[in-house]
Amino acid sequence: MAVEVSVIGTSSLGDRSYLASDGQVAVVVDPQRDVDRVMYLAGAKGVRITHVVETHIHNDYVSGGLELARITGAHYLVAAADEVGFDRTPVCDGDHVAVSDSMRLRVIATPGHTFHHLSYVLDEASDGDWQPTGVFTGGSLLFGTTGRTDLLGEQHAHELAHHQHASAKRLAELLPDGAEVWPTHGFGSFCSASQSDAPESTIGREKAKNQVLRLAAEEFVAQTLGGLDAYPAYYAHMGVANFAGPAPVDLTPVTRADATELRERMADGQWVVDLRHRKAYAASHLAGTVSLGLDGPMSTWLGWLIDWGVPITLLAETPEQVADAQRELVRIGIDRPAAQATGAVERWAAEPAQLRELRMADFPALAAARAGNTPAGLPVADVVLDVRMTNEWKAGHIEGAVHVPLPDLPARLTDVPPGAVWVHCGSGYRATVAASLLANAGREVVVIDDKFDQAGAVGLEIVTEA
Repeated sequence: MAVEVSVIGTSSLGDRSYLASDGQVAVVVDPQRDVDRVMYLAGAKGVRITHVVETHIHNDYVSGGLELARITGAHYLVAAADEVGFDRTPVCDGDHVAVSDSMRLRVIATPGHTFHHLSYVLDEASDGDWQPTGVFTGGSLLFGTTGRTDLLGEQHAHELAHHQHASAKRLAELLPDGAEVWPTHGFGSFCSASQSDAPESTIGREKAKNQVLRLAAEEFVAQTLGGLDAYPAYYAHMGVANFAGPAPVDLTPVTRADATELRERMADGQWVVDLRHRKAYAASHLAGTVSLGLDGPMSTWLGWLIDWGVPITLLAETPEQVADAQRELVRIGIDRPAAQATGAVERWAAEPAQLRELRMADFPALAAARAGNTPAGLPVADVVLDVRMTNEWKAGHIEGAVHVPLPDLPARLTDVPPGAVWVHCGSGYRATVAASLLANAGREVVVIDDKFDQAGAVGLEIVTEA
């Protein structure tokens, strides 16, 4: 059987893990913490996991590599230069790892995303020789971009950007154009310097499309560092957990909370998170809760917004939705929610007065309000608040809008000018999160639940920053 590479995607974090198999044994690359997904896939394919490899000590999620290797008895390959708190098989540049008679890995040092980053070339036996099928590039060479170089601190970003350029060039020189590129990051992950431009790629395509292979080193470094935006605050905890060796996860159901307990938890300053879709939240929700729907990158924004370690209670329509949220949260090191509640929203309130609505509008309604024709039932748009990230704001924003990126909002609620606030993002997800925070602070708020690219089309003036 030919070597087959399967993708295990984690779209909520913008990452991919991989399982490469020859029909008998398998290698797993950069597994997420919920390793049951990987084991299920291996079981479905009838293969035994013999090797688990890490391209780097991850900054955007807690790794499942150590636990997967423990469960399966696989060799756990980690860069020899990384000083970790657990037993592993140390590997370094130039090592060849025999997986089976038909598969082997070649270890290539590709510093840039981190100092000790490794890529793994997957070779397949062919006519008595080895032929490269592709390369697992982790946070090095991505689809149309590279991994960001500032996660180890701004003081290292320039040096690592130079390393990133050299590493990408090295991969392009070592591998044939037809070799597949299998990155871990780049599908919405904040570990990526910019967003992925394709669902799959090869070395040849990257030579034609990727700026890291088309620009001189200094130009690439300047462009890369100039385009970096903020990244999630919880990243500070991921590397620490991964260097120490993550504990096994517990995905069993958490304790249930009644209406009285929910109010007590909010009064204590804990976070009570509503996982329903934002439209359901707007129709009716428990006052004091925060909207973070499962239909978006819930764990990324929750992990970014909270004070690390604060207890979190999850509200959802079904126990299955709570279970999905638990799975997402363990990937970023939030191991056990404090409590949960499910069912109809009315069950979460001790009395009807504790339920609240959130008004929604679109960009045509905002344009009308700014023209003095505020739609019935909506307040005058005293403040237009843009909660997108800085790079989005610079690329184009509504004239006269106030900019507070969503991650900054909890600490900057008092910076929002007085009056009724119409809040928008790029689609409505982040705007609803922001609106729930503003409403909890006593502000009158309207969510613009609309695509930002519609704003200019309805006559709102869009301005850009150089």
